[in-house]
Formats: sequence, structure tokens, C-alpha cells
Amino acid sequence: VQLQASGGGLVQAGGSLRLSCSAFGFIFSINNMAWYRQAPGKQRELVALITSSSSTTYADAVKARFTISRDNAKNTVYLQMNSLKPEDTADYYCHIRIWKDYWGQGTQVTVSS
Repeated sequence: VQLQASGGGLVQAGGSLRLSCSAFGFIFSINNMAWYRQAPGKQRELVALITSSSSTTYADAVKARFTISRDNAKNTVYLQMNSLKPEDTADYYCHIRIWKDYWGQGTQVTVSS
């Protein structure tokens, strides 16, 4: 199992970014996928989850601003982040659990005020 995340960067408050996570080594379409984030000095937290049937769940802090989606043909999960705030600054990780937890390498998102 391998997860490769990309798309982070530096953006001003109010801006947008789209993160991508490409998956390898398992049957992508039948698995739930998630994005987590970890800010400096804080615990890793769930940001959004998408099930195999494309049902979605969001953390309260990102509802109505972030959208998780998936493209099973490309084995890729996305996180569209709009109206970014400085408190969204963190390392973002894609995640899957297949008997155990697998994490992407993390992509850094920095939102300046």
C-alpha cells in the first residue's frame, strides 16, 4: 500500500488549494479514504472522510469550506479547500485503514493572514 499526497503550498487567507492523493497497491474503489491534518504542537485530526459509495463526513471546522472527492478510475482522492484560514495551516495526510493504518507522506499547507 502506498499513498502519495501533493498540492500543498502557501496561500493567503481566503484563498484555495486542492490536495491530491494517489493510491497504489490495493483495490481503491472498495475502500474508505480520509484526509487528516496535524498542526505544530497539536494532535493529528480527521478533516474529511469519503466512503466507497462516496458518502462524506467533515470536521466541524471545515464544513462548507472543504470538499473531499474521489476518482476511482485514477485511484485518487482529492481535498478541495476554499476560504482558507490561518488556522488551517498544517501538514495534511491522506489515510486508509486496511487491517492497519497507512499514511501518505504529508503535504504542507500554510495560510498567511
